[in-house]
Amino acid sequence: MSAAAVDSPVPVVVSVPAPAPKPVRHEEECIQLIHDDKLLSPFLGALKYRYHRYKETKRKIEDYEGGLEKFSRGYERFGFNRKEGGVEYREWAPGARALYVFGDFNNWNRSSHPCTRDNFGVWSTFIADHPDGTPGIRHNSKVKIQVHLPSGEHADRIPAWIRRAVQEGSVLFDGVYWDPPQKYVWKNPRPSRPKNLRIYESHVGMATKDCRVGFYTEFRDYVLPRVKNLGYTAVQIMAIMEHAYYASFGYHVTNFFAVSSRCGTPDELKSLIDKAHELGLVVLMDIVHSHASTNVLDGLNYFDGTDHQYFHEGHRGKHPLWDSRLFNYGHWEVLRFLLSNLRFYMEEYKFDGFRFDGVTSMMYTHHGIAYGFSGGYHEYFNDSVDIDCMVYLMLANDMLHSLYPDCITIAEDVSGMPTLARPVEEGGVGFDFRLAMAVPDVWIKLLKEVSDDAWNMGHIAHTLTNRRWKENTIAYAESHDQALVGDKTMAFWLMDKEMYDYMGEHSPMTMVIERGLALHKMLRALTMALGGEGYLTFMGNEFGHPEWIDFPRDGNGNSYHHARRRWDLAENPSLRYKYLERFEQGIMDLDEAFSFMRSDHYVSLTHEIDKMIVFQHMRSKLVWVFNLHPTNSVTNYRIGVPWAGTYRIVLDSDDRLFAGQGRNNINTRFHTKGEHWQNRPNFIQVYSPARTMLCFCLEEDWVPICDRLRGPAGLPLLKDLYKK
Repeated sequence: MSAAAVDSPVPVVVSVPAPAPKPVRHEEECIQLIHDDKLLSPFLGALKYRYHRYKETKRKIEDYEGGLEKFSRGYERFGFNRKEGGVEYREWAPGARALYVFGDFNNWNRSSHPCTRDNFGVWSTFIADHPDGTPGIRHNSKVKIQVHLPSGEHADRIPAWIRRAVQEGSVLFDGVYWDPPQKYVWKNPRPSRPKNLRIYESHVGMATKDCRVGFYTEFRDYVLPRVKNLGYTAVQIMAIMEHAYYASFGYHVTNFFAVSSRCGTPDELKSLIDKAHELGLVVLMDIVHSHASTNVLDGLNYFDGTDHQYFHEGHRGKHPLWDSRLFNYGHWEVLRFLLSNLRFYMEEYKFDGFRFDGVTSMMYTHHGIAYGFSGGYHEYFNDSVDIDCMVYLMLANDMLHSLYPDCITIAEDVSGMPTLARPVEEGGVGFDFRLAMAVPDVWIKLLKEVSDDAWNMGHIAHTLTNRRWKENTIAYAESHDQALVGDKTMAFWLMDKEMYDYMGEHSPMTMVIERGLALHKMLRALTMALGGEGYLTFMGNEFGHPEWIDFPRDGNGNSYHHARRRWDLAENPSLRYKYLERFEQGIMDLDEAFSFMRSDHYVSLTHEIDKMIVFQHMRSKLVWVFNLHPTNSVTNYRIGVPWAGTYRIVLDSDDRLFAGQGRNNINTRFHTKGEHWQNRPNFIQVYSPARTMLCFCLEEDWVPICDRLRGPAGLPLLKDLYKK
């Protein structure tokens, strides 16, 4: 039987006739998408074709597998699973000529436990318990399989569905049978989906100030309370799936159902997630379904001796820049493997959602390589789109949102694919959010190439607000990507080497440090306030982490110096990092009180000479004034506002709490005048110092933002200063 026949969802060996296609009403399919975006009209046929392919694949899953709910529980059938009287092992390897299981349990005998093959290329065997009732294969014992390849060679592999892999005294990883006698007992239910999504992007291995790999337990006990105290509502964890090469940042996955053993055991990761839930934090997993490691001995590459089992064959199955293999999303068993992978992490580890990595590479056969997306819709609906991938993503979102209504899915896409974050039932791809990937690029470009007095306010505002209608967006000023070796953190772009000598409280406040502190606060606040319906930062960047990220590798002497987080910088009261962290807490508190990210915005002013950006959040009734001019502080500056009344400052980046100069009196009331200004029916007049952000609210809505920060800082509480 050909490999193509084996991979077919309706194998040729099946004698029963395929059920007749169910009638589909399609006159209204995708119409809502067209209604909301007229530019999609010429591509209605492409949208309908994509949607029909999704519906057809889902119907076949229902007819032949019992539906998505059952199909996505492949981990209960494949790999090692305890049954009555022993352990059953099952593996899909259609190209294999024979397959044997061996390991500690049989003294590494490569021939004593053969598997039998069915008509679909699935091999299985049963490892019986011993007569005295002890397990035939013990928990935490090493296991592998030997595959007889089509070439006649014999090769050792780690089972594809293995749930633990370890590296002990060898370059290669070993598979481990993981079935602890005492199952982890969850103490806390999943929290409800947060009303305001503020994501703390994290890497457990990096989350230590020491030059080593950090542990799940350390992250649980030390980092999670920090995340909660900062005011974030979600923690996104990278590099969870096992990866042989640590310096890949977790993106060259070798074992998809095994969590990284460098950081601890599966139960320790569960305790981390359990603790996050206790704190009310949702936990998102950075899932890598865009590609896989090229490793053969401990990965999926050439698993059964062919190059086309899990991946496309030939050139199409290899990513030329990433040195990785590319999944064939049209293979039935690949769909089972990936959908089950998502379900496994939701069920076994209680994750609350996923950030899908590399979605641009997934969606296009050119993978976005040397392709400059102009925004023309013809670039999104043509022969370069991988329809099989689009169907997989739609099925994944359908399955996750149907089974877990509070599940959060986020797409990392740089191309701007329309409908990516629209519901599947409308014909969209189904993600809840998409990342605003253009925003950090603009900030870094400005800091690298443009003097402060030449920044274009209109371009900045346009970049922050230029997003798909009805598609929720996660904004960020910088993530891990911006700080990878060859680049550096925003704080280091702003202050560079002066951070080494002038971040001490008692050192001079140089012009570079003063500018850096001011712009670090402003750019992050502007991004969060105007850039999306959610916000993300990479751990440590909230307090202005210096330098860059570089994992241990041959090129740096295998050093961990730049693969850690210097928490001690923010905790040292004699350093200025604490001011940036306080400001981060302040703007998080502001969003918690006013939910401004979920409020419609109106940009009323972008002034190129004054370097001002002014906007309002309509539902939360906040007025924001950003003065990005490097030197000009202006008095009695008119700000158009839609609501008449008395205004107060609710957050001021120039507050002394945040290493500012305190140039605005926090007791000041600003009374509106009923005269049109900036297309608003009223205006207030304010003092706007250079390089500061002011946020105003109506007096009746005012709350004492940051009071939880002022007491420990020895500053008077706002609630005492703001006397009505």
